[in-house]
Amino acid sequence: MSATAAPVASDRSDFRTVTVGGAKLGVATAVAVVAFLAASRLVPITAGLRGAVEALIVVGTGLAVAFLPARWTAARSTEGIAGAAAMGLVGTVVFSAIDIVVLRPFTAYPWTWDAIGGGSTWWYLPIWWMLGTFLAWVGGIVTARQAMVEGRAVQAAVFGPLVLVIVARLAGLGFAVPLEAGVAYTVVLALLALVALARKG
Repeated sequence: MSATAAPVASDRSDFRTVTVGGAKLGVATAVAVVAFLAASRLVPITAGLRGAVEALIVVGTGLAVAFLPARWTAARSTEGIAGAAAMGLVGTVVFSAIDIVVLRPFTAYPWTWDAIGGGSTWWYLPIWWMLGTFLAWVGGIVTARQAMVEGRAVQAAVFGPLVLVIVARLAGLGFAVPLEAGVAYTVVLALLALVALARKG
């Protein structure tokens, strides 16, 4: 008697999936932030080594935030994409709690971070929530629209920002390498989502 394989659940957006996945994502983000802070203080600045390590952490975290929610919700249609976006939002809220309770009491960030908001420690929270939700949303779109997300899409999400950072360096824009990497990654991921939607249409 042959056993029949159980169908793989897709487009999961139930409360437990979203909250548990979001909690894991928030903790992973906190670990990445601690790694970034450690690199900014411990890695030598010689020959751009520190900036390169920080940029790798930024892009690696961006990949996780964008594509893990889509994988955990098995995004294949609107329901799964929405679940991934919700998971991204929950992840940012969980990280915000860790940030307020754990990181800020240890004065983990330089004073210039708060100075951007006129001395307020709350200026970045709405931006953080929107960015985390956006990355998970477009990651869900790319995952749902491409049969082999581990192939071309992820490769483009890794190497695309590298190309843009090199262009920015050659153009002499003068921004910090981690900032350029983060902006480049967000732009590349958004373009991948637009291409995926265009092909669907």
